Amino acid sequence: MIELKFPDGAVREYPAGTSAHDVAASISPSLAKKAVLAELNGEQRDLHRVLETGGSFRLIMRDDPEALYTIRHDTAHVLAEAVQKLFPGTQVTIGPAIEDGFYYDFYRDEPFSTDDFAAIEKEMAKIVDRDARFEREVWDRDEAITFFEARGEKFKAELIRDLPADETITVYRQGEWLDLCRGPHFPSTRHVGKAFKLTKLAGAYWRGDSKREQLQRIYGTAWATKEDLDAYLKRLEEAEKRDHRKLGRQMELFHMQEEGRGMVFWHPKGWALWQVIEAYMRRRLDAAGYVEVKTPQVLDRKFWEASGHWEKYRPNMFVCETVEGETLSLKPMNCPGHVQIFGIGQRSYRELPLRMAEFGACHRYEPSGSLHGLMRVRGFTQDDAHIFCREDQIVEETANFIALARSVHADLGMETAYISLGTRPEVRAGTDEFWDKAEALMLEAARAAGSEPVVTPGDGAFYAPKLDFIVKDAIGREWTCGTIQLDYVLPERLGAEFVGEDGGKHRPVMLHRAILGSFERFIGIMIENYAGAFPLWLAPVQAVVATITSDADDYAHQVAARFKAAGLRVETDLRNEKVGYKVREHSVGKVPVIAVVGRSEAEKGEVAIRRLGSQEQTVVSLDEAVRLLTEEATPPDLRRTSR
Repeated sequence: MIELKFPDGAVREYPAGTSAHDVAASISPSLAKKAVLAELNGEQRDLHRVLETGGSFRLIMRDDPEALYTIRHDTAHVLAEAVQKLFPGTQVTIGPAIEDGFYYDFYRDEPFSTDDFAAIEKEMAKIVDRDARFEREVWDRDEAITFFEARGEKFKAELIRDLPADETITVYRQGEWLDLCRGPHFPSTRHVGKAFKLTKLAGAYWRGDSKREQLQRIYGTAWATKEDLDAYLKRLEEAEKRDHRKLGRQMELFHMQEEGRGMVFWHPKGWALWQVIEAYMRRRLDAAGYVEVKTPQVLDRKFWEASGHWEKYRPNMFVCETVEGETLSLKPMNCPGHVQIFGIGQRSYRELPLRMAEFGACHRYEPSGSLHGLMRVRGFTQDDAHIFCREDQIVEETANFIALARSVHADLGMETAYISLGTRPEVRAGTDEFWDKAEALMLEAARAAGSEPVVTPGDGAFYAPKLDFIVKDAIGREWTCGTIQLDYVLPERLGAEFVGEDGGKHRPVMLHRAILGSFERFIGIMIENYAGAFPLWLAPVQAVVATITSDADDYAHQVAARFKAAGLRVETDLRNEKVGYKVREHSVGKVPVIAVVGRSEAEKGEVAIRRLGSQEQTVVSLDEAVRLLTEEATPPDLRRTSR
């Protein structure tokens, strides 16, 4: 007999050999029809799989949030079967569920086209209607390799060979089609439903290795209901309109080109936006007690060996050699350089915490296929800082940082949705006792700042746990922006120390922290969050003075001069075009204010203010326009201090 404990606290006994479906049927026939998965001791399982042991048990329905992952996983299997049915000779590789959907990588001589999607989706719908049962089978390793090799599925055979020797080899069958898979799966293809859509094609390398075979990746999305699918597709459509790459060109902010892969060419308007954000961040850091430093771009290999980055991060580093035989690297991060500054001279416990900040330009190699506008680059600038402190200062410093990060994100238009606590990864430095203490400290700090973090098991850094900040944008997408990480290892490796109150030498604790992450990525997120329509204080061009007729040109220059003297970023548009044309053109460029002037405004000393997205205009005196716009253009941190 096995003993199962249900969520309501009830405990029931069942005979050995019982499946989760049997348990559901014993409670009620309707529950047996509705249940699609089971959870035993925290592990999801197929409904028809035998329960080998007892323990904590619950049934999962298709409309439960936990079932969404399996909807997508099952849909990937249905996609793979449909592709092999329509395109004989295609090899399947891997097809995981991912955030908002799934993908499957295929190996085929002929390229797929998005024109193929309609036929593939039609075949997928047939497979769903067939209601084929997902059946789990345990295979012998050698027999599985032989089977897949005989079918011409060399990638599956390779995967099996590389699995650990003690790994159970499981195959899932849906009718006549089967795939190597750990599972779990729903009872049958019918439960997949038809709320799916194939979305795009991309290239990929087998196992992410550019020296291996080129694969074709088909992406798709799948949801529990058609309403959920439609809502997601609408969000995709909205996201397409907000694409920062398109808006970046439209607003003349930046461009990227093949000769500088992963590097950004900032145009005057884009650099104006950058400088506004940097000035804002510098004020916030100064007010929070940070000192700003600057460390070298290029350092000797020996330095990176000492820090441990050469061993673990070398493939992502840009390395060069000099004629003198030196091996140097562009820095991929700023932290080791900050330890060098900390280590010059003798530090006292009275100097701690020392909060050291740098807008540090870093370079990391990213495969060209992974580059994506400002979101994934090779050259970037971090709003990086490191707090050197005593162990008894960790909680207070972390809590203060959480409050600062939340405030910055809110000022920049994105509220913190939640904070995640990444706990010990499988491969890590330090003892379990160390991790127990470090995780407890980070949890205590988050709670001290009024936040209950969402625990993400195994997501900590190699050397210590971390807190990540998840923000939501205007269309509900979540972005990880900002982190604070606890580090005992780097100060030890690089010999950082301070003289304690007892006169002895001690190691400082190092808190790695960033609020924006990288300027490039955060600006990309901001462009999409605001759809380019920045609030006045952030807008690269805050106002354009546009003339109705040429006899107002002199007055337009006067207005622009007054605006500029008041600190506004302003341009003039004196072209011999209709004012409606000018307004439309600057609206495309997302200029928030158009100040229209003609003969009448010049005679009366007025301006007609028209806001982005509005057909209305307000006529005010020039003095009043300057007052209103400068007040609105005051950054939020300065507005708070002026009250």
